[in-house]
Amino acid sequence: MHTMDLEVLTHAATWLEGNERVWLCTIVKTVGSSPRPVGSMLAVNQGCEQVGSLSGGCVEDDLIERITSDALCDGTPTLIQYGVSPEENERLGLPCGGRLHVLVQALSRDRDQAWIQQVLKTLLSRQCIRRSLSIEEGHTVTATATSFEALKLDADYLHQSFGPRMRMLLVGAGQLSQTLAELAQAMDYEVVVSDPRAAAREQWDGPAVTLVSGMPDDAVREHANDEHSIIITLTHDPRIDDMALMGALESGAWYIGALGSERTTLKRLERLRQLDFSATQLARLHAPVGLPIGSKTPIEIAVSIMAQITELRRSRQTQAR
Repeated sequence: MHTMDLEVLTHAATWLEGNERVWLCTIVKTVGSSPRPVGSMLAVNQGCEQVGSLSGGCVEDDLIERITSDALCDGTPTLIQYGVSPEENERLGLPCGGRLHVLVQALSRDRDQAWIQQVLKTLLSRQCIRRSLSIEEGHTVTATATSFEALKLDADYLHQSFGPRMRMLLVGAGQLSQTLAELAQAMDYEVVVSDPRAAAREQWDGPAVTLVSGMPDDAVREHANDEHSIIITLTHDPRIDDMALMGALESGAWYIGALGSERTTLKRLERLRQLDFSATQLARLHAPVGLPIGSKTPIEIAVSIMAQITELRRSRQTQAR
């Protein structure tokens, strides 16, 4: 789940607890170019405070104007289209030919606080949950889900999945980890850095992250053992990296990567084979990690790694639709 979505629901719950009027706005369909993907949410309270983003501009302003004019105050969800003409695209700052379909739902404490709290509770346990909103009645029910599913809207229901934020475990607290952590956080990943070497942790000069001591295989089991996890080894020390990879290849992590040259990778794979890891397990390892773009500097390597992860995530999302 995107961090902003978590923030949107947290604020909505807080406002409802204070008996404020709240509106939840969700992008349910896009046509052409769109500044924000389907599923993006915006929450607005009666004081016109807003959290989240649909376009980063005039769409939000127009929605707030409609909300404050009492046009969207009953409990029935309302579907609004933006970008229906070139003139409106220009006025709202939408890309040429872009169109947004936004579902606006007036929330109430009695009807909606329970499902919002259930979603937040489920996400804290790093599980998936799906909400189904009745378009006619404005009533929401939730159900646990085994995996994240693409948003679906039909004449009767909105079905929307929520999943935990993708967590990235970086093994090694060196310069590349610092650069990669900064880029990953900018792309909305939760970052945890593991390094058993106290000196390396003490010299950390990167962004604010969770720094973990102890053995790297223990860090894998504790912090990156589900399908919403990414594990990347970066120390160049096989005693540390191999231990982390041994835990990673037996974990439920979605992506596993290891820094190193082609020669280093071949040696690593041979060591892992001698430890009885199967060909299927070794096929999970992305090594050398990142796209082959000729990267040399830390920022170039970080870009290649995030580009590969982004490509694989987008491909997985497309296949799920």
